[in-house]
Amino acid sequence: MILTVNKMENLKIGIVVADNDEYKPLADIIENGNFENYSFLKRIGHKFYIETENGRAEVVSILSGIGKVNATAAAMHLVDIGCNCLLNFGLSGGISGVRRNDLCFTDRFLEHDFDLSGIGYKPCEKPSQKYIYDANKELLNIAKSVIPNAKIGTAVSGDKFICDAKTRDFFKEEFNAMSCDMETAAIAYIADFSDVPLLCLRRISDDAGDDALETYREMNTSGETVLADYIIEIIKAIIESYNYEK
Repeated sequence: MILTVNKMENLKIGIVVADNDEYKPLADIIENGNFENYSFLKRIGHKFYIETENGRAEVVSILSGIGKVNATAAAMHLVDIGCNCLLNFGLSGGISGVRRNDLCFTDRFLEHDFDLSGIGYKPCEKPSQKYIYDANKELLNIAKSVIPNAKIGTAVSGDKFICDAKTRDFFKEEFNAMSCDMETAAIAYIADFSDVPLLCLRRISDDAGDDALETYREMNTSGETVLADYIIEIIKAIIESYNYEK
């Protein structure tokens, strides 16, 4: 299983994380080793290296802030500085086929708050461009080797916290969505437009229903390291699967 990218060069991985509480467990892991502080548009981040027996990756992580605009800016910056692989992790609302605490990989991404249906387009469809973005299959296979029991499905993203059953059920019926969040489709657009592989690892924090805010806050402030621990293991697996030949 070999990860191929558009340029066979030293592996440089970018990580986009939206929320302070989601980012802190990763920051704690990073700051136990050698790192440099990294900043982008007044956002904090880290630059560090991960090594395995067979390779090494430079990693730049950015705490982007919540929402599609913030995530897009961070992802584009990471592409601009030469990252040839993008990762994202965080919490998501569950739509269908998942339960709270489930780990999920996204294979399809849509922006649920983009709507030109009033002038004849499909919900989420953007004129003259893709409106469903696909995850990188090679990265998905690598990540599944690390978390074989993770669920895989469609994520819908938008600048709104989903906390009502009616909206949740619409996403299920219209898009067969597995989860909802506020960033991943925006990052997927940058990855697709820039021809850079993307992997999103999400943990289900709530059911996107009426009590979603309470259950989301409970998990978000718990300080659990599950996502950060797994993202480090996934990076190691990427390194082991990467073709370093130029």
